[in-house]
Amino acid sequence: MSQHSAAESGVNIDVKFFASLREQVGVAELQINATNLAALLKELKTHLSDVGFDHLLSPNIRLAVNQNLVEGDWREAALVFAAGDEVAFLPPVTGG
Repeated sequence: MSQHSAAESGVNIDVKFFASLREQVGVAELQINATNLAALLKELKTHLSDVGFDHLLSPNIRLAVNQNLVEGDWREAALVFAAGDEVAFLPPVTGG
């Protein structure tokens, strides 16, 4: 049996880290069990180093769910996830 028991609430979502964030957090992709943004961040805090996690919370980091950018400050969004959703953390875009 896997580490996740049936008693745990949540759904499996794919979390991806792009470009420079991949190096900063130390991983390209994780599968996380979470139903909402608060649960996702709690799980990421346990999987990533403190420094890596802090990079995700930088003000210029953007978030996409199923390839749709979350408008405004994603940290304040009431996001709810379904099984198989893809959540991507995107570094700041440079250029003009």
